[in-house]
Amino acid sequence: MSLIDRYLSYFIAVSMILGVSIGSIFPNFSNYISSLELTGINLPIAFLIWGMIIPMMLSINFNSIIKIKDRPQAILITIIVNWLIKPILMTGIAILFINNIFSSWIDAAKASEYISGMILLGVAPCTAMVFVWSNLVKGNSNYTLVQVIINDLILLFAFAPIASFLLGVNQIKIPLWTIFNSVLIYVFIPLLFCLLIKKIVNDAAKIYTINNFLKPISGICLVLTVLFLFLVQASEVINNPFQILLIAIPLIIQTFLIFFITAILLRIFNQEKSIAGPASMIGASNFFELAVAIAISLFGVNSGAATATVVGVLVEVPVMLSLVGIVNNNDYLFPTRAKSFR
Repeated sequence: MSLIDRYLSYFIAVSMILGVSIGSIFPNFSNYISSLELTGINLPIAFLIWGMIIPMMLSINFNSIIKIKDRPQAILITIIVNWLIKPILMTGIAILFINNIFSSWIDAAKASEYISGMILLGVAPCTAMVFVWSNLVKGNSNYTLVQVIINDLILLFAFAPIASFLLGVNQIKIPLWTIFNSVLIYVFIPLLFCLLIKKIVNDAAKIYTINNFLKPISGICLVLTVLFLFLVQASEVINNPFQILLIAIPLIIQTFLIFFITAILLRIFNQEKSIAGPASMIGASNFFELAVAIAISLFGVNSGAATATVVGVLVEVPVMLSLVGIVNNNDYLFPTRAKSFR
C-alpha cells in the first residue's frame, strides 16, 4: 500500500484546506482554473480523473463482460435505486430540512432554489467517479463498466422528464453536449486509451506491472482533484459558510440513506463485495457537472440552486471516502463471497 493510500483521509483533509486557502488568497488563479471548461466540464479536473480511473480500466477483462448477463440483479437494483428511489428520497429530504427544520435560517425564496438544486443532484447519478470508488473497494471492474454505460444510456432519456416532474417545470432543456462530452471524456477516451495500451503491450504480466506502477498516481490525482474542486469554489466556502453547512447536512444524510438502501437490497439478493460495493457507490454519488450546468442554465449562476449543486461537489469526495471505508470494513453487508442474508 502506497503512502497516499495509507493516509488518504489526511491528505484529503489537507487538500480541502489548501484548496480553499489558495483560492481565497489568489482569486485570479481560481477564476483562471474555473475558466478552463468545455461545455461545463473543467478540463484540469477531467485530466486528473483520467489519472484516477485509467488504472482500474486497465484491469478490465473485456472477454468476461458477456458473463454479466448471468448476474443481472445488481444492475436491476442500481436502475431502480438511481431512477426511482433516489430522486423521490432527495426531494423529500430537501423539503423536510430546507422548508421545515432549517426554515428559521433560510429565506423562503432562497429555500425554493436550494431545494431545486438538491433535486437536480438527486436526478443525476454518478458516471466517472464510480470507477474511482470501485477501485478503492476492489470492485469488479467489468461489472462497474457495464453499470456505468447502462446508467449513461438511461440518463439521456430519463433525466429530463424526472427532473421536470419533481421541479414542477414544464420543460427542461438538457445540455446534451455536457452529457455527451462527459461520457466521451470520462468513459470512452480513457477506455480507448487502455484498449490501445493492451493491444500494444499484449502481455498480461506487463499490463499488471504497468497497473501497479500507475496505482499510486491514481491516489495522487484524487488528492489533487479535491484540491482543485475546493480551489475553484473557495469564494462560496468563504462567503456562505453557514448556508453551505445547512445545505450539506441533508445532502450527506441522503447519500448515506441511498448507500445503505442499495447495500441492503444487494445483500438480500446475495451479492458479494466486488459487485455490491461499486453498485452502492453509483446510487450514493452524483453527476455533479450535469447538475451544476442545468442549475445555472435554469436559475442563473448566482442562484441558490447553483449554490446547492456546488455544495454537492464539495461534499462528494469526503463523504464517498467514508462510504469506501464502510464497504472495506463491513463484512456483513459486503461479504467477500456471496452468502445468504439473515
